[in-house]
Amino acid sequence: MQSATTVVEPRPTVADFHRVNRGGGLFSESVSQWIGAVFALVAQRLGLRPTALTITNLVLGLATSVTVVALAGRVAAGDVPAWVVGLAALVGWQVAYALDCADGQLARVTGQGSAAGARVDVLCDVAAQIALVAALAATAVAQRPQTPSWLVAVFAGTWMVNLVTSVMQSGPNAASMVTSTSLPVRLVKLVRDYGAVIFVAALVLMLAPALTFWVVVAFTVVNGGFLLASIAFSARASLR
Repeated sequence: MQSATTVVEPRPTVADFHRVNRGGGLFSESVSQWIGAVFALVAQRLGLRPTALTITNLVLGLATSVTVVALAGRVAAGDVPAWVVGLAALVGWQVAYALDCADGQLARVTGQGSAAGARVDVLCDVAAQIALVAALAATAVAQRPQTPSWLVAVFAGTWMVNLVTSVMQSGPNAASMVTSTSLPVRLVKLVRDYGAVIFVAALVLMLAPALTFWVVVAFTVVNGGFLLASIAFSARASLR
């Protein structure tokens, strides 16, 4: 009498999770997505669903940004060391973003993806990035009280360009203005790599918070310019 053969499915590895990542840029793929793959592996072993990682990302991101906002004035007054707040921001924002990378990896590898989960992911990303913008704006104003209110408003508005275009490029009608994947092009694109951006922003908070005003100016110009270029690119394509 023959016994039934039990087929044991191989357990996914960190490399398996990283293999299904959705990119994000040179920094994100080289750092954030790998950390996210480790988180996804741990979550899979613990039996967690992707949305659990999404919510954890939101809570950590909000907590980090609220801390930066709450201490912005005290850092500017010299009552709290800038490096303490900056280090907390560096760790908090990076871990939160890695969790954001992990939820998608976990969903794709384990087949737990859903339309509802995707909506929660986008909504949590919006909330976390609003908090991040508030943290940078609060620091800029605390360090430089004469910062124009219109600049803060334009900075906040244009910051969401990256998120909006990322969502738009994930569908069947996705298109990219620059399709080259050469290293020089990828280095230039670091200005729109979320992992790299929050890394630089946290370093500024840690080492030279007075420069946060110029971070606000720089990203207002970069994101505003990208928005205008995207409008022109899409308009030209629609007229062909």
